[in-house]
Amino acid sequence: MPAPLEGLATADPGTLPLSAASSLFQRLRATTPQLARRAPGEHDATRWREHRIGERRYRIAQPVTFTPYAAARPCSARCLFCSENLRTLDGGALAQSLRPAPDHFERLSAALAQLRGLPLSWSLSGLESSDDEDWFLQLLATLSAAERDGVQVEERVLYSNGAGFARGRGAELIAALRGFGLSWLELSRHHFDPARNQRIMRFRDGEPIASGAAFEAVARELAAQLPLRQVCILQRGGIDDADGVRAYLDWARACGADTVILREFSRLGAGYRDNATRRYVEAERVAIEDVLAACMDAPWWPQLTPLSITEGYYFWNLRLREQASGMQVVFESSDYAAMYRRHASGDIYKLVFHGNGRLCAGWQPDRDVLWPAAERADG
Repeated sequence: MPAPLEGLATADPGTLPLSAASSLFQRLRATTPQLARRAPGEHDATRWREHRIGERRYRIAQPVTFTPYAAARPCSARCLFCSENLRTLDGGALAQSLRPAPDHFERLSAALAQLRGLPLSWSLSGLESSDDEDWFLQLLATLSAAERDGVQVEERVLYSNGAGFARGRGAELIAALRGFGLSWLELSRHHFDPARNQRIMRFRDGEPIASGAAFEAVARELAAQLPLRQVCILQRGGIDDADGVRAYLDWARACGADTVILREFSRLGAGYRDNATRRYVEAERVAIEDVLAACMDAPWWPQLTPLSITEGYYFWNLRLREQASGMQVVFESSDYAAMYRRHASGDIYKLVFHGNGRLCAGWQPDRDVLWPAAERADG
């Protein structure tokens, strides 16, 4: 956890709902003991690292995460809100469409060699990593080899819809993740009712994880061997009010989760095209401050102990703990416009290795190319 602060200075005032001037912030601040800033201050030398990648030196934020973007096959789910289906106004290649080449892991190892000596954390996401079990196991082996070769890793996190764990090789994947030293797994499920969840996540035909019983079995198996955080994206027709939040928390606890994360749809700003995904996000958005305020007025709210408010470089969250069970509860919001402003600053806040074999300072596979320098797309 970052060091506590006397106040929370939001880098992009007005873009995030939790500002020091808001009445919601004042209510939370009255009972929350810690304010933490994950995003480094501009002149805080302790929170930046100078590091050479290829022929250039960069200033890199601490902490920074590295994502080996999973795109070995189309995702097992087709979530209506999936950020991978958003299209920026300036176009460019789509990360989700870039299938790894036969030498993908050799190129990944070469990119990771550029990062030796830089403290980072693995953030395994993109499409669904577990959909291609053999690819996923090779990925874990490649990352583990990089650690043995000197890449300095602080945390190892997997984001998953659970599909690969429900198809018959779940025990093999879990054993590999234990050997990998996974810090925690964030398992997505957006409603406890299987039919309502399927309307949101739209798992492909034949995916066992679509079943409520299969999901619960997977969640409990994961929770028995790995730290499990269950993730719910708030939205209309899903979990969208205080009663729904309470029911979801009770269900997630029964599934074995030690943490529940309740996320708002990311705030998009003006940089995205008007396509079906954007229209869904804007039409079905449930404002995190409205849900949080309703929860704070609910009779069960005093059962939660506030722990901290954290500001990241494009997100904030409130973390609480259930007094009876010890399960943690997180309310979180993010802003993509704030993220892109940070990425355009010239400093590095994020590292992504894409299916085209490029290491980039962000989620677009043909922009902010760091390595290989000969393929730099934008100088």
